[in-house]
Amino acid sequence: MRYSGFKVIKEALTGHKGWKPAWRDPVPQAHYDIIIIGGGGHGLATAYYLAKEFGGKKIAVLEKGWIGGGNVGRNTTIVRSNYLLDGNEPFYEMSLKLWEGLEQDFNYNAMVSQRGILNLIHSDAQRDAFTRRGNAMILNGADAEMLTTGQILDRYPFLNVDNARFPIKGGLAQHRGGTVRHDAVAWGYARGADIRGVDIIQNCEVTGFRIENGKAIGVETSRGYIGANKIGCAVAGSSSRLMSKVDMQLPMESHVLQAFVSEGLKPVIPGVITFGAGHFYCSQSDKGGLVFGGDLDGYNSYAQRGNMPVVEDVCESGMALMPMLGRARLLRMWGGVMDMSMDGSPIIDKTHIDGLYFNGGWCYGGFKATPASGYCFAHLLARDMPHPNATAFRFDRFSRGLMIDEKGMGNQPNLH
Repeated sequence: MRYSGFKVIKEALTGHKGWKPAWRDPVPQAHYDIIIIGGGGHGLATAYYLAKEFGGKKIAVLEKGWIGGGNVGRNTTIVRSNYLLDGNEPFYEMSLKLWEGLEQDFNYNAMVSQRGILNLIHSDAQRDAFTRRGNAMILNGADAEMLTTGQILDRYPFLNVDNARFPIKGGLAQHRGGTVRHDAVAWGYARGADIRGVDIIQNCEVTGFRIENGKAIGVETSRGYIGANKIGCAVAGSSSRLMSKVDMQLPMESHVLQAFVSEGLKPVIPGVITFGAGHFYCSQSDKGGLVFGGDLDGYNSYAQRGNMPVVEDVCESGMALMPMLGRARLLRMWGGVMDMSMDGSPIIDKTHIDGLYFNGGWCYGGFKATPASGYCFAHLLARDMPHPNATAFRFDRFSRGLMIDEKGMGNQPNLH
């Protein structure tokens, strides 16, 4: 079934009796060509591009819970490509370009809204750093514009640019950045993959791997053994637990990242704003709620909930930037489990086990990377070689001293 305005009108006139489930609920087959472990955004996108772009057949996505129940539905929905380093910027620009055509590509309304993102500048040193980043973005084909204080006031008149503690001296804008409806991304990719024959199997937890003569030949699951020629792992914050089943120790830790939504308000914030004097970012959803977040909770955990000190820190940063937030009531909050790598950048690579592939370590960049991550992982699975935009995301970069340390924090996952 293709969705269209005509279809909506027809169903409205006929009592909405013609809608079908967005994807099937298949019984697992005994063997697949490729199994993707993880039914989040990255796993579903991988299956979708495998089937659509690389001619993959007999593909399954195994999800231990339900589609949309993990990090893909637990983020602040921001998409952007305002990175500095050569290992990152081409990849995230590829992702942003895929976002721009995504809804037409998989025939689903993902609510892609390129309302722009603004990184505020509060010091001369910060201006120099953002100028360098903006130049790197432009050199890699992305858009970037340095805004003056006056230009920022024209677009965001509610900001106090003369704040004594945090004066706003300008900002780095990426006008093609914005937000996307996170749940719709999961549903759209799931539907698109299903249409192309991918089996999406929910409530199917992988409990082990079957390895013979150094090659992965299948997985043990809560629904029985399933064989495969190739296995791709894309389970975000559960990466360490999953890969421990084949005795792999990953260069990453799992941390909690909280996000928040206020009560619905009239339109007040036209784009995405990030605070340069603290870790705070904010946008406004189509329902009117202010969506915002900040730092990690600072301790290792697999729980999808956070603690009060971070709530206080995020709210303090928000109030310092926009005191008007103090009048809004907090509607809800949630936590996502982040797979934090040692340099703050991801891994898309083969493992030492033949037929077993890994995608993880996305830190704060997981949601915005969804399309490019799926495409590049599909490329690796289909052709056994990295995509040109993902050649830097290898396991061996740590032993070779080729870290992609965007923030310059070293091997401190909680700081990335």
